[in-house]
Amino acid sequence: MHLIILILASYLIGSLPAALIIGKVFYGIDIRKHGSFNPGATNSIRVLGKKAGIAVLLLDVGKGTLAASLPYLLMVDVNPLYTGLIAVIGHCFPIFAGFRGGKAIATTAGTLLVASPALFLIAYFAFFAVIFVTKYVFIGSISVGITIFLYALFSPNIQHDWLFFLFLLLLIFLHRSNIINFIHRQEPKINDKNIKKDRINPKKIV
Repeated sequence: MHLIILILASYLIGSLPAALIIGKVFYGIDIRKHGSFNPGATNSIRVLGKKAGIAVLLLDVGKGTLAASLPYLLMVDVNPLYTGLIAVIGHCFPIFAGFRGGKAIATTAGTLLVASPALFLIAYFAFFAVIFVTKYVFIGSISVGITIFLYALFSPNIQHDWLFFLFLLLLIFLHRSNIINFIHRQEPKINDKNIKKDRINPKKIV
């Protein structure tokens, strides 16, 4: 019974759509209709600005942190990595937002902060390093999945490494539109000046 509650709670925590809530409450827009159409921190910065984007980032990271902490809070013998990943699924396919969610990176970060700080450092070092070199956020995001899978594959402390291969496939699926745009040379780099055109002017919002 505790396990069912744990799974359900983790999914519902992950399902809270931070970007959607902040966009609608403070700016009167559906973030999924602007910019890259993704309800995540990166698109929130792109469309709503740094303050809104940072707020979304902290909330999304917090979802993963809270879900990964549930086994400790409820005193259930479950690896926090798994409850955190359930929250990631909730973030990507949220019941509170028509199953149209974000792309997992911030909530995964929150999960790893609790479940495996060392893996967090490795994965997100790769994330920022890849973005720095390529200037593409989506490639950095996919590199997180690759890093986690390789870590799980060779680490004696993590079982069920096939789950992390599925997580990598999920990241590739979530970024499929970015990959298609990249192939057609339409994916904007992080320093693309045209991205500024997607910024919403708060004064124009009713």
